[in-house]
Amino acid sequence: METRQDTRPTTVVLSVAGSDSGAGAGIQADLKSIHANGGYALTALTSVTAQNTQQVASAFHLPPEIIRDQIRALAEDFEIAAAKTGMLATALIVQTVVDALKDHGITPLVVDPVMVSTSGYPLLEEDGREAVRSALLPLAALCTPNLPEAEVLSGVSIETPDQVEEAARRICDLGPAAVLIKGGHGEGDTVTDLLFDGRAVHRFTHPRIQTRATHGTGCALSAAIATRIGCGESLPVAVERSLEYVARAISAGIPIGRGHSPTGLLFHQQGDWMRPEHRGE
Repeated sequence: METRQDTRPTTVVLSVAGSDSGAGAGIQADLKSIHANGGYALTALTSVTAQNTQQVASAFHLPPEIIRDQIRALAEDFEIAAAKTGMLATALIVQTVVDALKDHGITPLVVDPVMVSTSGYPLLEEDGREAVRSALLPLAALCTPNLPEAEVLSGVSIETPDQVEEAARRICDLGPAAVLIKGGHGEGDTVTDLLFDGRAVHRFTHPRIQTRATHGTGCALSAAIATRIGCGESLPVAVERSLEYVARAISAGIPIGRGHSPTGLLFHQQGDWMRPEHRGE
């Protein structure tokens, strides 16, 4: 019997990031987010972390040559529509990734400048921060810092909405085409995310969801945006729809673990049909 081939175009998206053994953040979150937003995920692993919902216990950074080889192997076989970076750990890893992305012409790039875990474990060394600023950001179509990361990158102490905008403009001066400063670390019942595309400022406001299911939201958001850009959406539309996706994933959070539990990134698959009684078990 002849096998039918699916002729629909597949949007292939590369995630260059660390792993999370608790599967709520990092590469594991990126896989789920890219899939949920219509893409096929490729992964280049930078670090292996031992972590759960409460803490990152330790991390092992992969040798630069295997990181380089992963990206090369993928670029030689796949048509990569977009990429994102997450945990890069050290200046040497940052430069390795920068060189590999340049060598293979992998664009557009979304940079999630991951610096510290939710539990406070450092995920990017001090010299790595400077490498992100000087070498990685100039390659980015979009940089997606949270408020503490935006303060580090911009040098602006952020306490007011005007300071958020000033920080976005200063980060944009470092080279990325656009900056999205996420407002989740702020206070109050409303969250405002600010996108500066080099010309105009866009603000996205939504109610704060009171939950502990927030592990991996930044990873998932940057992966979703990269996927939607790769699918051809404009940046403001990709950002708005990705923010909506993450908000729904937070609302569908999975109540496991004793700390910041994972979001329901595959919420569209979490229907009653998955329960054992609906599978005849």
